[in-house]
Amino acid sequence: MGYLYLAIAIIAEVIGTSALKASEGFTQTLPSVVAIIGYGIAFYFLSLVLKAIPVGVAYAIWSGLGVVLVAIVGTVAFNQKLDLAAIIGMILIIAGVLVMNIFSTSVKH
Repeated sequence: MGYLYLAIAIIAEVIGTSALKASEGFTQTLPSVVAIIGYGIAFYFLSLVLKAIPVGVAYAIWSGLGVVLVAIVGTVAFNQKLDLAAIIGMILIIAGVLVMNIFSTSVKH
């Protein structure tokens, strides 16, 4: 269940962050409410994840994949551009998450 909860936490965080951008500094009501709810769900499920997955591993996956997914949403939904360095950096983040999950003895398989 740890990884399912982690996936929910990541998705909720991406939704919350995307809504935060759309809230325009909390001046737009609906996106502001979505941001608050998204972050609430994200932190709740992240707290459940920490019962099963070590905090360093869980946080690395949560933040790393969150960064990549938010950048993708920014590109698609907000027409933000990614340069080559940003794309390479995100590939390295994904590679780091994969290496940690495949080879680390800290991660329960």
